[in-house]
Amino acid sequence: MSKKDADPKAVVRKLVKTGKVKKKCCRSKPRCKRCPVIALQKAKADIRKAA
Repeated sequence: MSKKDADPKAVVRKLVKTGKVKKKCCRSKPRCKRCPVIALQKAKADIRKAA
């Protein structure tokens, strides 16, 4: 894991740029697969797991 990947916000920003994650949370569907809030939680969990 590189030093750039250690920042969860940077990981989510990269996913937004590639189009895999939406820019804003729509809040209409609680478990939206493209939600940036859920993506941030997953990124934080992955980084904690890798550390």
